[in-house]
Amino acid sequence: MTADREPEVLALFRECGAILDGHFVLSSGLHSERYLQCALVLQYPETAARLGNRLAALIDAGHVDVVVGPALGGVIIAHELARALGTRSVFAERKAGMMSLRRGFGISAGARVLLVEDVVTTGESLREVAAIVSRLGGEVASVAALVDRRGGNPWPLELPLISLLRLEIPTYDPSDCPLCRRQLPIDAPGSRQTTCGI
Repeated sequence: MTADREPEVLALFRECGAILDGHFVLSSGLHSERYLQCALVLQYPETAARLGNRLAALIDAGHVDVVVGPALGGVIIAHELARALGTRSVFAERKAGMMSLRRGFGISAGARVLLVEDVVTTGESLREVAAIVSRLGGEVASVAALVDRRGGNPWPLELPLISLLRLEIPTYDPSDCPLCRRQLPIDAPGSRQTTCGI
């Protein structure tokens, strides 16, 4: 998406009440004063389809055989991207703390895979899914997200991240979190629950 479309996507998140302020533990374990609850945007099928179509327009459809998203955040947008690209969608999920493909899902050797997430802070979940794809003989062809909020966090994948919206939102290590020092109440709305480091 071009930069002139970012305000429209940001406005949509605000309209849906999907940008929350407070003290949050992100799925990555990092702390932040802002949380993006994509589920509040993606709960509307027409909106999810529209965002999927917009993100798909940035992807070379000829280089995608399957779209894979990590559960829980990547499931809906992976489905909508697959619909827009005319391919199938599967998701990886955690079992005993390890990301894996379950439910009979598979990736064929040589398959070109699009990895997608709702919000990316560190890219760790996508890195874990990329490792699964590699073990199965697939090839990660593209990596995408609705929202890129990496800021200064290092990117663990070789391919660039394609996104509809890029936001600079500070994150903090839990051992050095100014929000914890102020003893602000903490919420962990992500799929991996962690606790305050102080």
